Amino acid sequence: MTGPLAGLKVVEMAGIGPGPFCAMLLADLGAEVIRIARPGARMPANHDVLLRSRAAELVVDLRQEQVRADVLALVDGADVLLEGFRPGVMEKLGLGPDVCLARNPRLIYGRMTGWGQKGPLAHAAGHDLNYIAISGALHAIGRAGEKPVVPLNYIGDFGGGAMLLAVGVLAALYERGQSGRGQVIDAAMTDGAALLSAMMYGMHAAGQWNNRRGTNLLDGGAHFYDTYACADGRWVAIGAIEPQFYALLRERCGLASDAEFDAQMDPARWPRLKERLAELFKQRTRDEWCELLEGSDACFAPVLDWDEAPRHPHNVARQTFVNVDGKMQPAPAPRFSRSQADAPGAGAGQDTAAVLQRWNVAAAAASRLAASQA
Repeated sequence: MTGPLAGLKVVEMAGIGPGPFCAMLLADLGAEVIRIARPGARMPANHDVLLRSRAAELVVDLRQEQVRADVLALVDGADVLLEGFRPGVMEKLGLGPDVCLARNPRLIYGRMTGWGQKGPLAHAAGHDLNYIAISGALHAIGRAGEKPVVPLNYIGDFGGGAMLLAVGVLAALYERGQSGRGQVIDAAMTDGAALLSAMMYGMHAAGQWNNRRGTNLLDGGAHFYDTYACADGRWVAIGAIEPQFYALLRERCGLASDAEFDAQMDPARWPRLKERLAELFKQRTRDEWCELLEGSDACFAPVLDWDEAPRHPHNVARQTFVNVDGKMQPAPAPRFSRSQADAPGAGAGQDTAAVLQRWNVAAAAASRLAASQA
C-alpha cells in the first residue's frame, strides 16, 4: 500500500452513502480497509465507485455468534472501525464501542448517523434531505419565491457527513499519538450540515444575509453570481464578486460604459441586472462565451454535465478524473508531494485472503470468515 495513510487498518461495517464514502476517502489515501457486508448488501457492480480501493470484503451473517467473534478478532488488530447504523444496532450485535474498546483500547470507533447518537430524533429514520432541513441549510437553497431546491445529497451525506467523520478519524488518530488511547466519534449529518453553514450564520448575525432565499450574495440573488442560459441551451456560471473581477466581466461583455451596472452591490437593482445579463448571454453559444471569458479573471466557467466534465482541458491536465475498469470517476484528492497513493483500484474484495494474513487473523478465524462468503 502507498499513500499518507499506508499502514492504517480500517474495519468498515457496510452501509450506504456517507459510510462507504468515508471509507473510500481513507482507502484512497492508502489505508487498508476490510469491508464487512451483510448477505445481499453488496452494491451492484455498475455502481461500485464508492467501494473502490478496498483490499478485502467479507460478506457475513453477523447474527451468528461465531461470526461476531471472528469479526472481533479483526477489530483487535484494527486502528479504526467505521459504522453507520442507527444508535444501538452495533450494541445489539455485541460489537458496540464498549466491547471493542475493551479489547482494543487504541481503537478509533467512528459512528456515522443522520441525527446523532443522542437527541429526540436519534432513533428516527431519515435521509440527507431531512438532516439538512433541520440545519437551516435546505431553506437557503433555491430561487426567490420558489420552493427549496434539493441539492443532491452533497451537503448531508458527503460534506456534512462522510468528510466530517474523516476529519474526526484523523483528529482522533493524532490525539491517540499523544495519549495512546482510542475513542468514539459521534458524527451526525445534522451537525455537519449546520457546520457547513457557519459563514452564512455569521453573515445572518451581522445583518448581511436574510431568510428570503434567492435574494442574497451567494444564493443566486446577485446578478454577478448566478448561472445563465446561452443561445444553444447550454449554461455558464458567473462569480465576479470582487470589484476588479466585476469590472473585467463588464469590459469583456461590452458593459463597461453602461451606467446601469455601476451599483454592483445594490440588491434593489439585482433583479433588473439579472434580466439584462440573461438577455446578453442568450446572444452567443456556450462555446463562444468560453472563447471570450474562460481563463480570464472574469470568474467564468461553463456548466458541464457528467460526460463533459472529464473531457475539460483543465480536468484532463490535472487528471481530476480517472478511468477504473471502464468506469469514469473522480480521482482521489488531495494530492501529496511525497506520499501520493497509487491510482485507485476497482471494487472491494480482490485480496481478502492476503489481507487477513497481514492482519494476523488466526488461521481458523480466517478460514471461517472466508467460508462464510455469501
